Parts: sequence; C-alpha cells; structure tokens
Amino acid sequence: MAEDLKKMYKTIVEEHFPPRMEISFIDEDGGRQTLAFEKATWEIGGERKGLRYGENPSQKAALYKLVNGALVLGDVKMLAPGKYLASDMELLQSGKHPGKINVTDIDNALNILRYLSGDPCAVIVKHNNPCGVAQADSLERAYSRAYAADRVAAFGGAIALNRAVDNATAEGIAAQYAEVVAAPEFEEGSFDILARRKNLRIVKVENIKRLEEFASEYVVDFKSLIDGGIIAQWSFIPNAKTVKDLMPASCTYKDKEYKVNREPTAKEMDDMIFGWLVEAGVTSNSVIFVKDRCTVGRGTGEEDSGGVAEIARDKA
Repeated sequence: MAEDLKKMYKTIVEEHFPPRMEISFIDEDGGRQTLAFEKATWEIGGERKGLRYGENPSQKAALYKLVNGALVLGDVKMLAPGKYLASDMELLQSGKHPGKINVTDIDNALNILRYLSGDPCAVIVKHNNPCGVAQADSLERAYSRAYAADRVAAFGGAIALNRAVDNATAEGIAAQYAEVVAAPEFEEGSFDILARRKNLRIVKVENIKRLEEFASEYVVDFKSLIDGGIIAQWSFIPNAKTVKDLMPASCTYKDKEYKVNREPTAKEMDDMIFGWLVEAGVTSNSVIFVKDRCTVGRGTGEEDSGGVAEIARDKA
C-alpha cells in the first residue's frame, strides 16, 4: 500500500486539457475583451508534459500562461501579457514534473516577495501559506532566519529568493528537504550544491529581478463554484506599503475617544509594515508575530481570531 501511494505521487496524470484557452468579457454593447492563454509544458527525461497532477494525485490539471489580451474594466487595468513568473518557470532541474501545489506555492511566495525587494529576502511557502519570511543583510542570513521561523512547516516547502543564489545559501537549502527553490539567478557552484537533492525542482524565474514592477499590477482572480459558476474579482493589493502609510490606532466608544498610550518606535514601525506586507499572502483568518523583519509565529486559516492568535503564540 505504501509503495502504491508513493508511486501515485510520482505518476503524471493523463489530462486532456486543450493547448489553448480563451476567456472573453462582453459588455452590454457587445464590446469584447478576450484573454488568450497557452498551456505550459516542460520536457523532462525526453517527455513533454504539463502539470503532474492537480490539488491531489487523482486530479487532472493544466497550467496556462497569459499570451494575449489587455483587459480594462472601469478604472482598473490588468497586467499585460508576457510578464511571466510562476506560469512560465525555467526548470533547471526537475526530478519530476511539478504539480499544482508546487506552482501555487511559488506563485504566493512571489506574491509576498514583490513587496519586499529592497533587501535580500527569503520566503518559504507550504500549501499556499508562508511558514517563514525574513529579510537580512545577506541572502544566506535571510534564508536561515526564514527556515528557523518554523522548521517543521518548512519541510517539503517551496523557497523563493529575490537575489542570485550564492554557495552559502545553496548549502543551507541543500541541508534541508524542500520541494522547489526559485531564484532569478544561480551563481557558479550553487547549482551543483543544490543538485545533490535529486528531486529538488530548481527553478529560474528571471523576472524576479523586476518584481517591484509587479507590486501594483492587477490580475483577475477566478473562483469556480460547485455548480459551475464563477466569481471574478481583482487581485488584492495592500494600500499600505510604506511606514508613512501607517497611523496610530484610535477609536471612539460611547462618545469617548481612545488612543494608543505611545507611538511605535521606528524599528517597531519597520516590523509592522513588514508583517503587513507578508499578510498580503496569508490566508484569512490570520495572525502574524514579527521581530527584526522576520516572522516568528503565525496562525492562519482559522475560524476565530482568538484561536488563530493562540496558534501564532504557540508557534512563536
């Protein structure tokens, strides 16, 4: 039974999704705006295939990249086609074809990373939520701090880095078990270090160098319903991106105004904006504890705020 389960996770599910897909938005006057997509595939071991499987090994799935279309709805304009990140990854080493979770984990890691490009930063994501995010004065230090934030959750995670991988960072990653590592470049020698992990998917995403350009770009987020219906919404972009966008908390209750006893220090404000930007990629309901631009505890996806705060406390 164990061998059958192991084989199931390695087997590519045969899918019949077409090579191209179009989604059209048609207004009341018949005006049409069409988004055109092409299926993403990789050649691995002489076999050209797309996603290995979807959310689970039994689910057929396909990944499509946007190749044409300029959607404008009201005053919101969509990201132009061709600015590829997770939908067009360059697999330097694969071990096996990526699955849906591998792609969405890297995608959400980049979603967080696009707001934190000022300093070396590492984001480790597991099942679409960050288990460790850190900035530091070096990439190796950023990765080691992100990993230390939750070693258990980071096992088998996806790592995204916003600087070229050096040998010291590669040694740190190779010492642990990860599914995917994505970076804009890999310095000489670092690839060979990472390649010790034969099943590690080593991914080059050159546009990570330009992630700041994606910080204010919108895409359409589609959610399919059980009856075949679809909810379409614009992707979330946080309004507060810098310390100057924050203000001390205050409220009025029974005609009495309440304010904080003291304003945060500059260091506390720096940590708050860091935590808020990480929150852009965390599933609600969530609580994050941050110290020195590193997540030290987080709870996510819970029904109540009290319970999620307890999980964050226990993690910390």
